[in-house]
Amino acid sequence: MNTKRLALSLGAGALALGFSGLALARVDVGINLGAPVYVAPAPVYVAPPPPPAVYYPQPAYVAGPAVIIGWHGDRYWDGHRYWGRHEWERHHDDRWHHY
Repeated sequence: MNTKRLALSLGAGALALGFSGLALARVDVGINLGAPVYVAPAPVYVAPPPPPAVYYPQPAYVAGPAVIIGWHGDRYWDGHRYWGRHEWERHHDDRWHHY
């Protein structure tokens, strides 16, 4: 009889545990009031490629033509214009004769 009582009490305990799990079961209903909020994803930044390397040539100095003041054949260059021989002698005649 002792084993019968033990089996009965173990069965009743198992049923009690089973019903206690059902007794704790519940149903939740939630109501959310408000506008839905859209959250944009974080922007993705991509660095632009570096500019290409540009190598400029060194500036070149070009000398102008050499200016030689004096007689060139039968013409005289004074730095501004050519003079014919007779024209130059007439224009500069008073400068050469110092009395």
